[in-house]
Amino acid sequence: MALLGIPGARHPARVPGRARRQREQGAFAIMFVPLLFVMLGMCGLALDLGMVYNRKAELHGLAKTVALAAARELNGRAAGIDAALNKGREAALRFKVGYRMPVTWNDNAISFSTTPAPGAEWVSAAAARATPAARFYVKVDTAELAQETGLVRALWMQVLSQSLATASIRERAVAGRTTTNVLPLAVCAMSPVPGAARANAGGPPELVQYGYRRGLAYDLMQLNPGGTAPANYVVDPVSPPGGLGAAGNTTPGAVAPFICKGAMWVPRVTGGPIRVSSPFPLDALYRELNSRFDDYGAGSCDPNGAPPDYNIKAYAYDAAKGVVWMNPKPTRQGAASHAEGGRLQTIADLPAPPAGTAAGMYGPLWSYARAVRFSAYQEGEPEPAAGYARFSPSDWGKLYPPGPGSVGFPSPAPYQLSSGDTYKSPAAARADISALDRRLLHVPLLSCPVSAGTNVGATAVAIGKFFMTVPATATSLVAEFAGIANETTLAGQVVLYP
Repeated sequence: MALLGIPGARHPARVPGRARRQREQGAFAIMFVPLLFVMLGMCGLALDLGMVYNRKAELHGLAKTVALAAARELNGRAAGIDAALNKGREAALRFKVGYRMPVTWNDNAISFSTTPAPGAEWVSAAAARATPAARFYVKVDTAELAQETGLVRALWMQVLSQSLATASIRERAVAGRTTTNVLPLAVCAMSPVPGAARANAGGPPELVQYGYRRGLAYDLMQLNPGGTAPANYVVDPVSPPGGLGAAGNTTPGAVAPFICKGAMWVPRVTGGPIRVSSPFPLDALYRELNSRFDDYGAGSCDPNGAPPDYNIKAYAYDAAKGVVWMNPKPTRQGAASHAEGGRLQTIADLPAPPAGTAAGMYGPLWSYARAVRFSAYQEGEPEPAAGYARFSPSDWGKLYPPGPGSVGFPSPAPYQLSSGDTYKSPAAARADISALDRRLLHVPLLSCPVSAGTNVGATAVAIGKFFMTVPATATSLVAEFAGIANETTLAGQVVLYP
């Protein structure tokens, strides 16, 4: 007991407790060493998995970017295949993998197909150049690149197993067209000849394409090369060439959104049989066509998806300032219809106008496009960027006898102006979203005759360009022929496929 009062003396009862703590600390130190290795291993594993995930993300972005860049260049021609390779290569070389390693590109990483469907046949660029017409889809496979592009070297996983020392990452992406900017309205080609020379009195030959003359307005509801009854068709907007189609796809309700947009959910309309129904239900769809004139009152179109044209001036023959560039003024909206020889056509389609033809019976001329000369036309070759050589308004007397006269015809054409009597802006609320050439309709020209009825097969031989001169009515759609569109330039949205 005396020990309790001596400073510095140890209390006998406390010695065993400290010894226990010392023994426990020693045991924990022994347990911590292997735990430390486990923790370090988990951290190393996380680092390795992070590198694998990061490389996968890098290659995924690379494949998608290259596929989209390449697919946008495909135009159905061999030159489009080459352009796709070039754009894909350019996109790839902007990438780095592993944070700093440049991509070593190989054109073999890109292949081409006519469909994005599972089981599709994918061919090399060399094979695609030989048959480029329907090659609108691109696949990018990073496995075709240099091995280092997808190789990840593990830092810690190799400790567990030598087979985990490296990981090889591979990514694929498919991209291509999903829409084409073609209207689901079709009319007959008035002639099977892509380009013919029309002899006009006292002048050089005029180019006539599939029976249509540029600069001349036609009522698309009043034509038929094989009979005197009108022939016009609504196209199934969701069944690609060769598809089976369905009767419900061509009802007014189903087609209306595609009329608003001026596009279909197919990559193209030529190259195989399409599905059509007749007649075209203009009385139910003319309001959708008129959205191009900033008229949304009674139709189903929305300005954000179907903006108005930048110039909504109606070139009405009977309006005070509708057709200010012609004298005398036209007496009808389009060239007068004429049934002869079992054909429903216009007076301008005959070799010579019928007796009683007056100057005003041709309707408004050259609102959008001029007549062009045949001399520069070459079948199978696209029209030059600058266009074919054009006629002058002074040639109207030879082209359209007895011929109206020109009153200060504007250059290049009335529609192209942005002020004056031939121009009208859409409402201020929609002026900013208005679009050039919204009034220009891309219309399939069919090889006729086509069987009457619903969901029947038809062949589109070309895509005609028709400019709406005035709003449509329940019974008429008057539009000026402006030439043949190169279908490969009408690609709409390009997307990635699963």
